[in-house]
Amino acid sequence: MRVAITGASGLIGTATSAALRERGDEVTAVSRSAKPGAIQWDPREGFDPPGQLSGFDAVINLAGESIDGRWTGAKKQRILASRIDATRAVVAGLRAAEPRPRILINASAVGLYGARGDERLDEASAPGPEGEFLADVVRAWEAAAAEVEALEGPPVRLCLARFGVVLDREGGALAKMLTPFRLGVGGKIGSGRQWMAWIHLRDVAAALLFLLDDDEARGAYNFVAPEPVRNASFTDALGDALGRPTLLPVPKLGIKLALGEMGEALLLDGQRAVPKRLLDAGFAFAFPELASALADLVS
Repeated sequence: MRVAITGASGLIGTATSAALRERGDEVTAVSRSAKPGAIQWDPREGFDPPGQLSGFDAVINLAGESIDGRWTGAKKQRILASRIDATRAVVAGLRAAEPRPRILINASAVGLYGARGDERLDEASAPGPEGEFLADVVRAWEAAAAEVEALEGPPVRLCLARFGVVLDREGGALAKMLTPFRLGVGGKIGSGRQWMAWIHLRDVAAALLFLLDDDEARGAYNFVAPEPVRNASFTDALGDALGRPTLLPVPKLGIKLALGEMGEALLLDGQRAVPKRLLDAGFAFAFPELASALADLVS
């Protein structure tokens, strides 16, 4: 299989590229910079020439501005625009491709569901209310990807990968936690009752390959482990994996003062999301439980 990946140098893109190559597939990065063997593009302007996705079997679109950092007005605009512009550019590239890739897997996020407390959320759950920033971003992001289904000519199978918190020791949320927890200054955030829909990076890459290979797969899939946990439980499990105490909680007010809306949305709110459609399709998680995932990642 020939696969083109935007965002190939990121955490998920790197792991997915390695998994594809390991099984013998051909991977081509789509990059802003001119790199040997890569396709060069501008996520805002698209592909020049436009037909550079011709001949690929699949495209995985992972492009988008990081959501880390305080959400100023300008930052929020970049978060939204980077996802919409890149996704529309990919759809335009697929429109121009001849022959056309058969499948587009587009990144998304469980932030679509908004802050819903203890409600168990699967792919059939309604989006969060309008006005919640992350829910609004993901709603527009998925709508941009859905434009591929209206293309004239050979159809493109669309899958939406709604990512939860991806765990890996080299990047993302876990990498930021390891140093303070190893120093014994880790602790729960706020009340610790907020839900955390997590997934091991290795399961992310495996699930993306699973969707590539399953010709019946289409629509949205929650990329989360089968058992979400509360922040307090995650804190205890990470402390146990590292053999360190977790006695220093981070107060809710401190998060709001230091990180503003971003901290509230990402650290104090959460989603009790479950991967119903992946499980129904027969995907087997290598790390369905948090303890085994953390043991693998911090050993």
